[in-house]
Amino acid sequence: MRLPSLRTTAIASVVALVAGFGLVFFYAPLDADQGFIQKIFYLHVPLAVVALAGFVVAALFSVRHLRSGDPKWDARSYVSIHLSIVFAAAVLVTGSIWAQASWGRWWVWEEPTLVSFLIVFLLYATYYPLRYAVEDRERQARYASVFAITAGAFVPMNFLAVRLADSLLHPRVFATAEGGMDPSMWLTLAVTFVGIALLYVTLVRFELAAKSAAAQLARLRAILEPSQAPYSRTESVAPATLTATQAPEPDAASRAERGGPPTDPGR
Repeated sequence: MRLPSLRTTAIASVVALVAGFGLVFFYAPLDADQGFIQKIFYLHVPLAVVALAGFVVAALFSVRHLRSGDPKWDARSYVSIHLSIVFAAAVLVTGSIWAQASWGRWWVWEEPTLVSFLIVFLLYATYYPLRYAVEDRERQARYASVFAITAGAFVPMNFLAVRLADSLLHPRVFATAEGGMDPSMWLTLAVTFVGIALLYVTLVRFELAAKSAAAQLARLRAILEPSQAPYSRTESVAPATLTATQAPEPDAASRAERGGPPTDPGR
């Protein structure tokens, strides 16, 4: 099945976000207890769900990478983790703002939901130093995939442990035993969730397309400027679906056409 184009995905994400936050400000009712500040809930919760889902998806990409050895799966895992960390940072920021407005404190260490999410964020923050502590590109990708799989398995386990814990302050968003939410609030949450999820997919596809374009440009430079050594594996700051080191060496005929000396087979 052919995926929609990047442009289509981007337009869909913009439409969903505009519709979702239009519902937030003009349709969803004000919370009786928290008032207007409760509307940050429609941003905070979708960001959290999408960020955690992105970590799990990155683990699945890493499984494909270890099984196939194809670098494109490593690139997809890397980008998924990268954007999930960005979304997770936004979750911590919006959560702190909401906590200050609702509880009068920026952070509550006794709340398991908050602390567990911070642990997940800090765990994935070690992904970058672990990955780039290894110089060899293939080993770097393998170690990063093992980390992504292990950490990805921890995410649902951590989520279940928190759900079983006694929450002190943090509300149970999807719990029905506490009365649930108004149907208009559920509709607003669903639309904003779709918008945030489409935004995540759009950003992942955009970053992968940018990396692919940069790698193809490096490949062309390696062919057109053979006097310059191609980039080494350690110079790349992120995996790419096609790297400059994969560029073929120009043959003797092409060297001669450009006026350069042919390759000496005796070297």
